[in-house]
Amino acid sequence: MTQSVSATAKQHNAIKFVKTNTQVPLTIPVKAINEQGQVVDKFVACERPLTLYLNWRPIVTLMTLGAKPESLTLGYLKNQGFISDLSLLESVIVDWDVSSAAVITKEVSEDIEQQLSEKTVTSGCGQGTVYGGFLLGLDDIDLPTPSLKQSTIYALLSNISDYNETYKNAGAVHGCGICQDENILAFVEDVGRHNAVDTLAGDMWLDQQSGHDKIFYTTGRLTSEMVIKVAKMGIPVLLSRSGVTQMGLDLAQKMGITIIARAKGRHFLIYHGSETVTFDVKKD
Repeated sequence: MTQSVSATAKQHNAIKFVKTNTQVPLTIPVKAINEQGQVVDKFVACERPLTLYLNWRPIVTLMTLGAKPESLTLGYLKNQGFISDLSLLESVIVDWDVSSAAVITKEVSEDIEQQLSEKTVTSGCGQGTVYGGFLLGLDDIDLPTPSLKQSTIYALLSNISDYNETYKNAGAVHGCGICQDENILAFVEDVGRHNAVDTLAGDMWLDQQSGHDKIFYTTGRLTSEMVIKVAKMGIPVLLSRSGVTQMGLDLAQKMGITIIARAKGRHFLIYHGSETVTFDVKKD
């Protein structure tokens, strides 16, 4: 991988970040024909491959917008069980010239080859594969019991509409957010919902944030993978504009995660954890 003169670098907890061609566009202008036969100017979401390397060993190629490649890379590797300790990281190098992100560690794990041999094809958009380390440590996760208000959920759903800029501009993306009460602390859009959750996981990991008082919002469906990733982030509440799958619900019930789906406007369905929600809004 080459490093250009324009490369930027920063230190974060003694990790060296190097990124070239930092300003990749998230959308591009195109011409389209509308239902009346008129030519209109529109935008489409960009989609580009990013191959992740761990100690120069190729791990996976993700299809992504490319907004926050470092966080996406670290979040993916952490969620898949390849890295568990930030102090072991030496550098993260992103180079869009060759569509790659390389993570170098101070020590080389002998377990990587074993993990790479244990692949499962999944329903995840933008990804589609999980590795053997993905399921490790789930029994050790201890999530707190949340306390929510109906009015807070309504306010959060109202506020979240201000954050999906790429979707409003071009469509074709999912959005995920880290929320505290009705406040949106961070929001990421990507062509795949798993890219968005991994990016937020990477951000939280780098900033050493606790998820215990947070709500995770997503526009995507709540599959088993989504439930597991959010549980690993320590977040006890999952809120989705879409639905929940049977396995996702089963896992949420076992792990004590409140599942709220089909949430839009002033409508939502609680599939698990109704006892954690106080209905404080008077009926019309």
